Amino acid sequence: MTVLAGIDFDAPSHEVAQALIGVELRVAGVGGLIVETEAYDRDDPASHSHGGVTARNAAMFGPPAHAYVYRSYGIHWCLNVVCREAGHGAGVLIRALQPTVGLAAMRERRGLDDERLLCSGPGRVGQALGITRALDGRPLDAPPFELRARPAGSVPPVAVGVRIGISKAADVPWRFAWAGSRYLSRPLR
Repeated sequence: MTVLAGIDFDAPSHEVAQALIGVELRVAGVGGLIVETEAYDRDDPASHSHGGVTARNAAMFGPPAHAYVYRSYGIHWCLNVVCREAGHGAGVLIRALQPTVGLAAMRERRGLDDERLLCSGPGRVGQALGITRALDGRPLDAPPFELRARPAGSVPPVAVGVRIGISKAADVPWRFAWAGSRYLSRPLR
């Protein structure tokens, strides 16, 4: 079992996605509380792993609790965490954070001051945290990554909705968010 920050990363991606809400993610000391995630699995036609292993998605088939980083629309680096056993092909997209640490660095990287917009979307998270392809396949329990468990007894209210920005399996309710957070990429529908 691969447990990090109190989460079993060998579990199905939709369970890991829910468990990550409220966990603190830092990359090289910059980060915040995870407030929005989306789950993907190899049997899911919207998943990068659905068609099998490629050079681009190989990290998604790697061991659990590692990073899978890909470029979206040829512009944004997006961070996913790998779930399930090595070879399975499942992950969780980090869609949004509530920034808490390293805000000056985030503001400089993003070129804006509005705290709410620093990490409200997967591309924004990537830019604010300095995510690049160089982090693809790296373990989440070693620098520059750090995952910190929620304080004991602290469980944020989690809302569930359908994933966004995809055309296949768009009705699957595998988007999870801290209910009422003002840092979400978009309101849940």
